[in-house]
Amino acid sequence: MKASRHIAVLGAGIMGCSVALYLARKGIAVTLFDEAAEPFTGASRWNEGKIHLGYIYSADSSLHSARHVLSGGLLFKPLVEDLLATSLEPVITAQDDIYLCHRDSVVAADDMAHYLDRVSELVRAHPDAHHYLTDVSGATSHRLSAAELAANSDSREIVAGFHVPERSVETTWIGNRFQAAVAAEPLIHLRMGERVLAAHPAGDSVHGPWTVATNTGHTESYSHVVNALWQGRMVIDASAGIRPRGVWSNRYRQSVFLRTRRTVHTPCAIIATGPFGDIKNYNGRDFYLSWYPAGLRIDSSAVEPPPLHTLNLPDPALLTGTVLDTLQSLLPWVGDIRAEMESSRVEGGWVFAAGRGELSDPAASLHKRSDYGVTRSGNYLSIDTGKYATAPWTAHNLVQALCGETTTNHC
Repeated sequence: MKASRHIAVLGAGIMGCSVALYLARKGIAVTLFDEAAEPFTGASRWNEGKIHLGYIYSADSSLHSARHVLSGGLLFKPLVEDLLATSLEPVITAQDDIYLCHRDSVVAADDMAHYLDRVSELVRAHPDAHHYLTDVSGATSHRLSAAELAANSDSREIVAGFHVPERSVETTWIGNRFQAAVAAEPLIHLRMGERVLAAHPAGDSVHGPWTVATNTGHTESYSHVVNALWQGRMVIDASAGIRPRGVWSNRYRQSVFLRTRRTVHTPCAIIATGPFGDIKNYNGRDFYLSWYPAGLRIDSSAVEPPPLHTLNLPDPALLTGTVLDTLQSLLPWVGDIRAEMESSRVEGGWVFAAGRGELSDPAASLHKRSDYGVTRSGNYLSIDTGKYATAPWTAHNLVQALCGETTTNHC
């Protein structure tokens, strides 16, 4: 790839921003499109920030999902720290996660224990295990004793628990710094507030320039197009001649982001495996709380999901109350967070997945995350991000491949 090339990147979430920054550092001009008013305002900002190592995919006993997310999760920290020129240490959760097995889990507690042990073996064997948010080269999972389980839950719905060496990051903090990094890069031209409608070859060959059309009526030509959109990605793919394959879902989920008046000491907990919820304690005062059935607004298999303004979004106070009530009924210490609540907000984001079905169904393909990556048609590339945790790694590898280089060469 020549340094004079000009590339269009569609979508300014964590994938699009990472691709744009990597390309600009290679001396390549980038135009970054997003229909939002500024980058990083959607699902990349409003999620739990879990940096997956594969433990959550116990319904995929083949370990394909765990293997697929592992490398990206382990390298999330060094890659993002390099992109943002700052340390992530201040926004990494302080303790390992606790997985709590629900009575209605699609994976029985003993099977979950076996699966977690197998993932730990994968983590320990990985050459990048020491690069994770914390060193996991000695990764193990630990089943909670009866006393430890009782200290976390007095509900008969929680039948087992496990310490798991996964952690999370505070996504709003990271989002703010991605915004600043993109704005400061002179080779990135921001086209915010523009909705991409289509992408087509500018001539007779997919290997030549491509045009991008937006709702402003402008059509411009680029050497390459990288489609890093989240919801709506397949519509642009179809315009580029890439037809949808397999099955998929577009889900819009809302969660609660809560701040307390003073420090509250609680664990980070995930209720597994199925349509349940989780809690992230980022720093003792900032929390993420979700309950899947309460926060799920739509689950669509349409190529283009419906616009947000057509969704029936509940009153934020009502959703906050429902999430807190449900979680507190299972985990009494949620009441400590609630008692100290200073402010809360309900935010949401789309979740695209190459799978369908109900999370309460153990056979649902939605339990797997092993079918994502890059699809290419000449100089048009479409990225199924898969997970927030794997986006920087996928972006890095994509730019390396585009440049046809090793890690030590330049475009």
